[in-house]
Amino acid sequence: MSSQTVSDAAIPRDSTPEQPQPAHHTDLLRPRLRQRDLLKIYAWYRVAIALVLLGLFTSGITSGAVGTLYPALYLNTAITYAILNIAWLLYLYPSRFHTTPLRIGSILGCDILAFLLLIQASGGLNSGVGYLMLTTCAVGSLLLDRRMGAFLAAIASIGVIAQQLFGLLSGQADTQDIVSAGSLGILLFTSVTALQTLSAHIQIANRKAEQERRQAAHLQRLTQQIVAQMRTGVLVLDNEHRPTLINRAAQQLLGVKPANKESLSPAFRETLEKLQKQGNTRSGIIRGAGQTELRASVTTLTNNASNSSLVFLEDNRRLAQQAQQLKLASLGRLTGSIAHEVRNPLGAIAHAAQLLAESNSITLEDRQLTEIISRHSQRVNQIVENVLQLSRRKPPEPQLLDLRHWTVEFLKDYTATVTADTVIKHSLPSTPVLARFDPSQMSQVVTNLCNNAIRHSRQATGSPEVELSVSYVEDRQCARLDILDLGDGVAEEHKDQIFEPFFTTESAGAGLGLYIARELCESTRATLYYCRSQDKRSCFRVEFACAEQVF
Repeated sequence: MSSQTVSDAAIPRDSTPEQPQPAHHTDLLRPRLRQRDLLKIYAWYRVAIALVLLGLFTSGITSGAVGTLYPALYLNTAITYAILNIAWLLYLYPSRFHTTPLRIGSILGCDILAFLLLIQASGGLNSGVGYLMLTTCAVGSLLLDRRMGAFLAAIASIGVIAQQLFGLLSGQADTQDIVSAGSLGILLFTSVTALQTLSAHIQIANRKAEQERRQAAHLQRLTQQIVAQMRTGVLVLDNEHRPTLINRAAQQLLGVKPANKESLSPAFRETLEKLQKQGNTRSGIIRGAGQTELRASVTTLTNNASNSSLVFLEDNRRLAQQAQQLKLASLGRLTGSIAHEVRNPLGAIAHAAQLLAESNSITLEDRQLTEIISRHSQRVNQIVENVLQLSRRKPPEPQLLDLRHWTVEFLKDYTATVTADTVIKHSLPSTPVLARFDPSQMSQVVTNLCNNAIRHSRQATGSPEVELSVSYVEDRQCARLDILDLGDGVAEEHKDQIFEPFFTTESAGAGLGLYIARELCESTRATLYYCRSQDKRSCFRVEFACAEQVF
């Protein structure tokens, strides 16, 4: 089953939708096509009926029915009529039966004249030739406007009645023929009126159907555009968990390429199967591209015979942002109390330890104790500072920037703050890499990560070194920033704990650096996580949200 992608034009985000034609052009196009089809059928009908009339006379099958009064007139008229019809068919065929109403009226007028001559040559209406004018007038009511159709029926009726009056005066007809001519005229007008009324109703119905079709097409395009622009990922999966529809947000969240929309990961399919087996609440957390957490909600499309499933994917960072706002509000009130209740006594303790250390009578063992007091006082003070910084942080002001240029400017400022023996490398692509983030907050994040990288590189190799690598992820259409070091990396048992507050493996650390860095990243819908690079180096990776999304 082929999958459909919804893009900015709605219809499925990968091909440009066909532009709708103007309303007046569409209204005229369909009747014109029907008129050509009807004219084509009638042109072939004229050739066939001319050959039939000529064949009936020459074969003698209906001897005494046609051409009895004036055989020469009948034969000449039938031959001329057949030749004209064939010539007219050959004339219309190259132009695909496109002609003017005046020419159509001329054709129908020739038919009526030919039938009147054949009626005269056959001795009146008893030959049955006159009823062929019913078809001519019926076609005229459909191909011409209302007035011309009625005029054609009037000409045919007047011609038949006048012909019978002439026969009555010349002794070749009786009063019964006059009655038959009048009945034929009434039948002609009745058929034309009925067909015109029916045609008018059909045209009204066609126009209404065309308006509804255009409205449905407009709503479909509008729906596709809405789905394409949604931040929530939308997938429609068949019973084999193959996507039949997937919007751009879902492609970015899952890291699925537009050209390979059926490459959903086995883990994702397995998670969907578990969610479908749940009860009423078919929702859960799954892993998306770049280690992002996604909340998936599965709904079965009950009106679909193929048991399709509708899946909504939402970036769990939105919920984290809302929880963060509540958390920061509570933390702000808490740290206000901490600032008054902890910092003042802590300052007094640190000051007293400093004065005690300056005393000449203090022993060496006591001086070591004062150093412990000072060191731990500084650590507690740093914890308070970090908490205050987290709680008093301003709302992010994201900007659309080229990550390459920002990295170069950041390294200029950062290089001035490190020692001369520090090795700082960077890898930048040749094309712009756009990302939406708060420059000041991202500087704080990257500074923290670079300091950690330099410290761990020095501990492992004796050489302080850090490398920044900027790239663009095609699958998710987002920017990526890697901070790499030469350290031993994070132990496997600590990978799920390093971003928790107050977790640290060093005695001098406060355990809030990585926690604050992730919080700052999530405030602009970026993702910070630990991984190994392609060359197996320790790497902290920041993946930004899609630059096209505004938040």
